[in-house]
Amino acid sequence: MRKLVLSLTSLAALVLAGCNASPSSQQNGAGVAASGSATSGVAANVVSGTVALREPAQLSPKASLVISLVNVSSTAQSGTAPLASKTVSPVTTFPQSFELTFDPAKVNPSDLYVVKAQLTDGERHYTMPLQAPVLTNGAKNEVSIQLVAEQTAAEKDLAAFNSLEQQIGGMMVKSGTKLGDGVSRGWQVFRQAGDIKFIRELVDYGDKGFTSTDFAYKDGKPWAAVQQKKASRTAKPTSTDSASWAENGTLVLKLHESDGKTETLDSDTASSLHQQAVSILSLATGGKNK
Repeated sequence: MRKLVLSLTSLAALVLAGCNASPSSQQNGAGVAASGSATSGVAANVVSGTVALREPAQLSPKASLVISLVNVSSTAQSGTAPLASKTVSPVTTFPQSFELTFDPAKVNPSDLYVVKAQLTDGERHYTMPLQAPVLTNGAKNEVSIQLVAEQTAAEKDLAAFNSLEQQIGGMMVKSGTKLGDGVSRGWQVFRQAGDIKFIRELVDYGDKGFTSTDFAYKDGKPWAAVQQKKASRTAKPTSTDSASWAENGTLVLKLHESDGKTETLDSDTASSLHQQAVSILSLATGGKNK
């Protein structure tokens, strides 16, 4: 009789334990619930976190932040839509908190998922130097993301121009001069492997001023130009204009510096620099342009 009472008691305890078991413990193979997100107190269908800038920056009212939850596994089909995405525009403050709600049924536990964030402010792009994995393979559902500013196309051109200028000392050089009505012009042509890479032109306009201009070329076409304007040869520059052009002729770098201020170079001045680059190339090569 005592054995029967003990057996009934044990059976009742097992029944009560089964009733109190949570759905997640009964269905441990349901993708996201097994990733550890439940233990962190975050809902199994939500990815959250913050996005910050590594270096503080003054953003314009047009700045736009896009945050997406994407599958980056090698098995994921190219062009697959994000599981969730949101856009914040304008972005007024950082860090920026976010939540992305997704369908857990679309998550494959063996795949790799990350949160991607990209900030765009005009020509400036801010991207993630490190991935932010979530959901699977032991990753949590909360992430802290830092964005880093990328160089603009104009900044890349200016850096490449400065790098080329530092290399002209090792290039073949040929000089030339030309005297005109009230104008004295001199130049140096720098070649590398037979191709013209750089021309430095000095033009003395007498009492009308002096210009020192560096022109860079790619495939026989003007690529970039930096021109300093002075009152005389030995005077300090009063202004510096910098321009560069893409292969299709589109203006990329457009800077005007004067009195310690930097502004956008106007299109007429940029067009004039391009024409000067064409003219000095023709003059220095006797019309051969090579």
